Amino acid sequence: MRAPIGPSVSAPPPAAWAGADPYSAALRTGRGPLFLRRTDGWLLPLEVERWCARADAVDRQVLDRCEGAVLDVGCGPGRLVAELATRGRTALGVDVSDAAVAHSRGLGGQALCRSVFDPLPGEGRWDTVLLMDGNIGIGGEPHTLLTRVAQLLAPGGLLMAEAAPVDVDERASVQVTDSPGRAEPTEPTGQAGHPGQSGGHPFPWARLGTPALLRYAAGAGLRPVDQWSVGGRCFAALRTRTPSSSAEPANSAAVTSSQ
Repeated sequence: MRAPIGPSVSAPPPAAWAGADPYSAALRTGRGPLFLRRTDGWLLPLEVERWCARADAVDRQVLDRCEGAVLDVGCGPGRLVAELATRGRTALGVDVSDAAVAHSRGLGGQALCRSVFDPLPGEGRWDTVLLMDGNIGIGGEPHTLLTRVAQLLAPGGLLMAEAAPVDVDERASVQVTDSPGRAEPTEPTGQAGHPGQSGGHPFPWARLGTPALLRYAAGAGLRPVDQWSVGGRCFAALRTRTPSSSAEPANSAAVTSSQ
């Protein structure tokens, strides 16, 4: 399948928050520090340097498993779509941050400045969708996100999702910050989230370990086919159902591999 990539893939006008938040500044420099901060002050470090570098060995193992045309949801600075482009693969990244999209294109990847919940090219025809680097948290409602991903995938299509390396099922309001000190509280914007969408304001986010990811995926009609851990990171491969597999139980066991 060849998803439409070309004239239809053009960035909309910049969003009002783009270009001034800590996330955009970190992507422009290629380095942190950068954190997600919960309202209780707990910090989750964000791996800006790894995201802005080229795909590493762990990334490449995930990309080796991808099939057909690939949509990278929350592509960030674009290392994965750039790596797929060097392999001659059809791939598109989507991200709400102008800085992320610009960085992706600078690396040679195709990228579109848009939310996963907006209309996207090739809906229902993507062979593989990527949710890497914590992007299972986008919007703060995993079932809603995974249901949307299932809509984007072709029948029998493949989701490659990265889970937290701990058993967690958490939804929280977070802010992006470049300082580990406690920030002054600000009013929520009501925007559904991605690190690039904060502008310093709270937004909803989720963290899922593999067990929680599989539970929500089953509710969205995605069946697990593999899961593995490597380099301190955890991944799961899941498929949308085809008409011939619609009678399969949602909790069918995944094949577990170790690398």
